[in-house]
Amino acid sequence: MTEAATPTDTAPAAEFSAYTDPDAPWNRSTDRDPAGWNTEVIREFRANGGRVGGDYAGATLLLLTTTGAKTGKRHVVPLAALYRGDALYVSSLIDERYPAWYHNVRADPAVIVELGDHVYHATARVLTGDAYDEFAAWVLANNPLLADFQATTERPIPLVVLTLASSH
Repeated sequence: MTEAATPTDTAPAAEFSAYTDPDAPWNRSTDRDPAGWNTEVIREFRANGGRVGGDYAGATLLLLTTTGAKTGKRHVVPLAALYRGDALYVSSLIDERYPAWYHNVRADPAVIVELGDHVYHATARVLTGDAYDEFAAWVLANNPLLADFQATTERPIPLVVLTLASSH
């Protein structure tokens, strides 16, 4: 763990206590394209040393760069930086399917993580089996937002631990 990574056990936009909260940004109707939203968040994140405003002001975000499982192209996605002690992990609140970044890290665990104003080479470890069960039990007991989301779907939430290697 470096000084740039500050562990917390909070979810993004901690003021929203429930996944189904109608005022939560993910439940508001919008005409905005999600890809465009990501592009704006990525731009703001990089311009402000990892800080963003708007609905996610105050949340600890990271940028995860993966290699496309099908395309081989690099993809960047903003995600909440979540912690269990010193373990940095990411998950998702996407309903209908697992997110593309999850499929990408399953195919190629070598990723780049931007956290604050630091950039790290990292390894993404998709949790499975007993490791998943143990970690998921902790997450569901300690992260109300992910627990509330998990109650809305039969599909297990994705859990990926990120091990930061070197900063550049």
